[in-house]
Amino acid sequence: MAAATPVPPPAHLRAVDPARARAGAARRRRTGAAETPLARKRRARRINAVLAEAYPYAVAELDFENPYQLLVATVLSAQTTDVRVNATTPRLFAACPTPRALAEADEAQVEQIVRPLGFYRAKTRAIRALAQRIVDDFDGEVPGRLEDLVTLPGVGRKTANVVLGNAFGVPGLTVDTHFGRLARRFGWTAEEDPVKVERDVAELFEPRDWTDLSQRLVYHGRRVCHARRPACGVCPVADLCPSYGEGPTGTAEAAALLKYEFAPGREALLEGYLAGRTRAQLRAEGWELAP
Repeated sequence: MAAATPVPPPAHLRAVDPARARAGAARRRRTGAAETPLARKRRARRINAVLAEAYPYAVAELDFENPYQLLVATVLSAQTTDVRVNATTPRLFAACPTPRALAEADEAQVEQIVRPLGFYRAKTRAIRALAQRIVDDFDGEVPGRLEDLVTLPGVGRKTANVVLGNAFGVPGLTVDTHFGRLARRFGWTAEEDPVKVERDVAELFEPRDWTDLSQRLVYHGRRVCHARRPACGVCPVADLCPSYGEGPTGTAEAAALLKYEFAPGREALLEGYLAGRTRAQLRAEGWELAP
């Protein structure tokens, strides 16, 4: 049987010469901590610019219409997929359209709605508790300050920054597992603690870039720079990354690892994204937006 014809990487991705990527990675590994703060900042901002071209459609992948919906959806997204959360929250928000409605809802009814997300009893307790706190302490309105959001049950800095950046337009860095992994691979930080990662990365960028940067790193981590086998051979920032070579560097082998709309066979979905169609429009066309 003839071997399948390799599918090339998406045409809009910046192509990097492998020899240049190898040389750049070797040089950066040699210099390591000796890279000057200015050089690191310039390299980081170049990476952000390239990722902006790769993911011009990068937005929060949780569906929401207001801060309350995004806050609840983000809490529910722990240990499950955004796709599953997006399939569940319409029914939840129809039944509980406000924090007060959620706080006063029948617990068993809420449990049945969120059951598909796993850990449904704990998640029900968490979202009802935060809804009650919003009612009691903030007159039923989700607060728009970090120091207030982190006082809500189950809400840490990551969740608070998701809500601030995407629902309130307040700049914030969302340090999830993808963000932290890529920040370390890019040599922006050596820290593991999310708060310290946030501090180090914040020094490299203007606050106005924080929210968009967060989205781009999450997109890149899910599609290209995977935890176990990053698709180094088709990575658009390969020549800017000291970790080049952690995954396969051959174009065909790396392209086979691409996921979501970059995956082979989903070229029409990528075209839809690049043409500016929204997630809602793509779903209405019948697309499943994640594997």
